[in-house]
Amino acid sequence: MSILTVTLVEDDAPIREEFARMVSEDVGLKLLEAVGSCAEARRSFSFAQPDVALIDLGLPDGDGTELIAELARRSRPTSILVVTIFGDEAHVVRALRAGAHGYLLKDTPTAEFGRAIRAVSEGAAPLSPRVASYLLRSFATPTQDMQRWPLEPLTPREKDVLLAVSQGLSVPETARRLDVAPSTVAAHIKSIYGKLAVHSRVEAVNQARARGLI
Repeated sequence: MSILTVTLVEDDAPIREEFARMVSEDVGLKLLEAVGSCAEARRSFSFAQPDVALIDLGLPDGDGTELIAELARRSRPTSILVVTIFGDEAHVVRALRAGAHGYLLKDTPTAEFGRAIRAVSEGAAPLSPRVASYLLRSFATPTQDMQRWPLEPLTPREKDVLLAVSQGLSVPETARRLDVAPSTVAAHIKSIYGKLAVHSRVEAVNQARARGLI
């Protein structure tokens, strides 16, 4: 089993210590560093870029969304999982548009975070139920702008992957169905996100349904 490296950015010391303990006790995860500010995070990322970054949005010296955007622009990919108390529309949309791959609220059971870290590293988009519910509502009806916006065509294989995603299959399950490597499925998912201009599975599925792709 490959070990995933993790960096945690959280300003609340007790919560940071709890998350750090959870990551450190998971045999499949390796904690690179746990920091409490944007400045410390930038220093940490300048030395080592983790496989997964857990980032809070409300930091004492800046907005975690800025860190998300900076990581998303780097050539070496880091999967970004937001962990925050903010579940309102403005924070969710800004974080996802900046490049976050998953969005969990801090009331999520601690045990779920280990699974979410693995899921986001595989190309999935873990979301707290309240966040997923908001996104489903917001994409339930296609807008005029969506109907006018020209879509870069999906390849037949991307459509196969998108259909599997819409049925709730994980990356490994999709790989088995299509008889390809999980890394190939993850690459297709990222390509689909780019073509649909979305940042999560929920958005991708709803965009696809709104456009009649699935």
